Amino acid sequence: MRQAILPPARQQARARSTRSAIILSAAGIFEEHGYGNTALAAVASAAGVTKGALYFHFASKDALAEAVIDEQHAIASADGARVQALGRPALETMVLICRGFTLQLIEHSVMRAGIRLTFEASAFGHDVRRPYLDWASLFGELAAIAQQDGDLRPDLDADAFAHVVVGCYTGVQMVSNVLTGRADVVERLADLWQMLLPGVVVADRQEQVPQLVALFRDGPSE
Repeated sequence: MRQAILPPARQQARARSTRSAIILSAAGIFEEHGYGNTALAAVASAAGVTKGALYFHFASKDALAEAVIDEQHAIASADGARVQALGRPALETMVLICRGFTLQLIEHSVMRAGIRLTFEASAFGHDVRRPYLDWASLFGELAAIAQQDGDLRPDLDADAFAHVVVGCYTGVQMVSNVLTGRADVVERLADLWQMLLPGVVVADRQEQVPQLVALFRDGPSE
């Protein structure tokens, strides 16, 4: 019996669905086993596709790992845009973006796998600087706006502060993963904000510090 030929739109939808299923399955395996111990046959089996279908979308394990990293960054960036659209003050926006990223780490294997792969990138030669540079650039812009708002010290180097936040955040969540599987990641990152903010918030707005820490820990009240 001749197989029915799907219309182009349905073919494209099926291809997107297959690609998404492969990335999601790969994320779970990369997260658990790491790049070196992940076999493409296992990914194909988990995704419910043939190896031929997998290779149609991803020519190699390197390409699949890069796709997981790119998807992780796309998910995080979309949530960052959602937070920015709320129109809250810049300093609150920074805190809420970090909170959103933290919740995604807890909830989504693509996020966790993408983070793990960025630390294993030397195994497959992928340039993983873009996500960190993008976040540092965004946070530098937000820090500069927070200075204009009178929330952050005017003598603060906004770009340097942004790099410190990105670096500290990355380190704290990784240590939390090693010690507790990120079970305590929200509390540890709340501790980070508790430590950082008193040194950068202007003197006459220090009462904001516990409010911002609570915002990170608990989220917006409305």
